[in-house]
Amino acid sequence: MDDLLPPAEPFRAKVVEPIRRLTRSQRLRALDGAHYNLFLLKSDDVYIDLLTDSGTSAMSDRQWGALMVGDEAYAGSRSFDRLRQAVEDVLGFPHVIPTHQGRGAEHVLFSTLVQPGQYVLGNVHFDTTRAHIEHRGAAAEDLAVEAIYDPHDASPFKGNLDVERADAFIRDVGPKAVALILVTVTCNTGGGQPVSVANLAAVRALADRWNIPFFLDACRCAENAYLVRQRDPGYAGKTVAAIVREMCSLADGCTFSAKKDGLANIGGFVALRDPALYQRAAPWAVLFEGFLTYGGLAGRDLEAVAVGLLEVLDHDYLAWRVGQVQRLWTGLRDAGVPLVAPAGGHAVFLDARRFLRHVPQDAFPAQALACALYADGGVRGVEVGGVMAGRDPRTGQERRPRLELVRLAVPRRVYSDAHMTVVIETARRTLARRAEIGGMRFVYEPSVLRHFTAHFAPIPAAELAQA
Repeated sequence: MDDLLPPAEPFRAKVVEPIRRLTRSQRLRALDGAHYNLFLLKSDDVYIDLLTDSGTSAMSDRQWGALMVGDEAYAGSRSFDRLRQAVEDVLGFPHVIPTHQGRGAEHVLFSTLVQPGQYVLGNVHFDTTRAHIEHRGAAAEDLAVEAIYDPHDASPFKGNLDVERADAFIRDVGPKAVALILVTVTCNTGGGQPVSVANLAAVRALADRWNIPFFLDACRCAENAYLVRQRDPGYAGKTVAAIVREMCSLADGCTFSAKKDGLANIGGFVALRDPALYQRAAPWAVLFEGFLTYGGLAGRDLEAVAVGLLEVLDHDYLAWRVGQVQRLWTGLRDAGVPLVAPAGGHAVFLDARRFLRHVPQDAFPAQALACALYADGGVRGVEVGGVMAGRDPRTGQERRPRLELVRLAVPRRVYSDAHMTVVIETARRTLARRAEIGGMRFVYEPSVLRHFTAHFAPIPAAELAQA
């Protein structure tokens, strides 16, 4: 009978944070003051913040309690021992290097393995991952299955790596030119889509055939495992914990932002299976992140991550968390909003190309749509399109990604379904006035990761119509 009851949060609120809703005119002034870059908005000016699910989770009472027992020793911290044990218990990797967040883990790993002129193969690399690879003088090659580029395709595992294409690529450039294979689970840039365990096994076989290291970006591995359990009948009877361990058993190690499935507000790590590779990576960690038993984090943060890694495996939590994203997706779909199908694990992705058909790609329709959603309802999302893709560092030319998306990333244990109803209504209103929404152009363009700090100016819809 319990299964017939409507879903409800598997937690109670003990502390609340007031939020305010600005008027539309106030939002328009705030948007202008932020140079039409939602990263530059003040948090207090945002009503529902779906910019990212990274570091925005609400921590549990157990995590807050763990903060009080943090060991702040520079070296040999017992809090590191608890983190190391949690990583081994959950992911199965015995060697752990803590970092201040996921991009710190990327910096350490790529400094160890990636040389100028090499390639890193992946499904679809996210922004900081690509930037770190290019900073090393290497190239990030996206080799996801073709389905990921079709927003209408509802295939269950659109995050999979195209193993045949990857094999052909390795044959073409030679295995020594490939530094590593990095598969992101779930695949964020392509719509938060999961990767199947069968695909990871095939990647493992490919890596073994060519003697190339295989790593996961495992920051959303619990959500990936939950979606595997939902979508692969062969895993329906397995626990999320068992699926996570099986996924990780196929890789040589992982990078991990604990700001996602670590349920923490800061932190990350590199986890490794090979002690020799750990020894190679350790000096880079000391140089960039701090000593090996704190890695740029306070002991209390190590404790919070250790607890979060265990809590994230809870089935009731994941059923609510992934279910809330799916309910948001369904509500937006029913409102006629163009979306990427199917729903992902951490976010809903709006298809800006279909939403704003009159805005050409060089006028950055996804950036314009993200700004319009904030103007209409105080909802902050993020552009995942031409702005984020940046320029090719070799040619200086604009990259033209095949997808122009706005990501609405749902923080963990923060918002209720009532908040999601506001998001749906906001998108409905934006859709109703889409003909009057124009494009965007750069006023200031940084050379690296430009989307974080760029300045934009609107291009009126009438001006686009005349072009």
